[in-house]
Amino acid sequence: MADEDVARVVREMLSVIPAGCSWLVPVTGDDGTVRDFRVAAASGRGNDIYHRGTSRIGRLLSELYPVIVGGELWQLYLDVLRTGEPAELNDFRYAENQARVVALSLFDVTVHRVLDGLLVWWQRLDEDRRRMQQTELLGSLGWSEYDLITGETSWSAGVYRLFDRDPALGPLSRTQLAARMLEDDRGLAEAAWQTLDSGAPSDVTVRFHVGPAVKHLRILSDLVTDATGRPLKINGVVQDVTAREDSRTAIDRLRDQLRRREMTALAEHRLAAQLQHMIQPVPREPLPLPGLSVLVNYLPAGSSIQVGGDWYHAERLDDGRVVLAVGDVAGHGLGAASGMAHLRFALIAWLSIGIHDPAALLGHLNQLSARLRLTGSAVLCVFDPGSRTLSWGRAGHAAPLLAREGKAEPLPLPHGMLLGADPEATYETLCPRLSPGDLLLLFTDGLVERRGGPSLRPRVLDLLAAASATPEAHPALLAGLTTPSPDDDTCTLLVTVG
Repeated sequence: MADEDVARVVREMLSVIPAGCSWLVPVTGDDGTVRDFRVAAASGRGNDIYHRGTSRIGRLLSELYPVIVGGELWQLYLDVLRTGEPAELNDFRYAENQARVVALSLFDVTVHRVLDGLLVWWQRLDEDRRRMQQTELLGSLGWSEYDLITGETSWSAGVYRLFDRDPALGPLSRTQLAARMLEDDRGLAEAAWQTLDSGAPSDVTVRFHVGPAVKHLRILSDLVTDATGRPLKINGVVQDVTAREDSRTAIDRLRDQLRRREMTALAEHRLAAQLQHMIQPVPREPLPLPGLSVLVNYLPAGSSIQVGGDWYHAERLDDGRVVLAVGDVAGHGLGAASGMAHLRFALIAWLSIGIHDPAALLGHLNQLSARLRLTGSAVLCVFDPGSRTLSWGRAGHAAPLLAREGKAEPLPLPHGMLLGADPEATYETLCPRLSPGDLLLLFTDGLVERRGGPSLRPRVLDLLAAASATPEAHPALLAGLTTPSPDDDTCTLLVTVG
């Protein structure tokens, strides 16, 4: 047997371990061959299937568990003792024919060589699995796991029952699940993904076609990440709540319908906001353009479910001139954000092939809007830094505001209909001359309009006038232009003429 002092230390360590651990030392014959193993230490809180704890210490395995002698696990013990390499035996079935003892038990066994013996950990599986199966059956629920790295999905037996699917076929794919989902509930699935993306757990009830029936399945899921925050997998618990849903009152159903619509709107808001940011990121510092300094500001609406189609563009042309533009696609949500993307990228494409006249560009944007069946407004300016001439036109949009030497007013309006209102519409341009120190503000209507209230244009004009009279007042101007509208997004280009 191993040194008694070493055995005493190991016993003290294992006595505080709650798991079923034991330390076995080999018993050898005269020829050095391992004949048996003796339990030199055992965890104080872990009983075996015979309810024996530390009373096993000092006894031989052949006496305690005679059915394992010479078997697969016994051979594993000998291999680990010989090679020193740790090993596992999963789903090891321990059979017993004694009365008052479980006839067939299932374990995962892990074996490590420690000092001159083996540290063995037995993890009971059959009772845990039985409890899980009974819980799933009683609660009409199951669990799932979706690996974001490999794309593999795992289901418990309960989920297969919920979807009336043969486990031999494996879990349904995401595409197959989407096909079984009622069309009206697909927005909830997107809302769940967006909620998980924000780091919060998701709890939604979604309807699925299962054979000829429709089931209401409540899905509670959470995202698992690594140490860097990278998503690894999604764990989910699924429960059939069809009976509960069928028995709910009309008021309960109406409340849930309102919540469902709100969640869908929130998901749409997040997607539209992400799309806007990808298409037109807002620079933190003023843009240095020939003869100008341009500060871009974008404020989302104060309402969390309102995302507009406001857009901007500021670019130096190959000939040294500068293009400035702001626009607003009618409506809110993904449709408006998508329309904004079409118009902005189309404008960039036309500029790249040499179309620089504001009237011609507005004409092209108008025809594209009509084809896309959307309406919107826009202001387009081309600034020549040599002559300081601003050639500009508009399509149903408010005129830019010009501040000079303590006075501010809108530029005179050229003729121009809303984009998309008439495919044959033409546009007029005006060409005022700017001066050094002038402030020019291009904006969308969220800056000056409030539903049910007076226009904020006079206040904005006062701020611009004060800033043009005293350059040190610029910070106050900027503070005054950063209050979001509760109803609409706001996009501004504050242009300082050099």
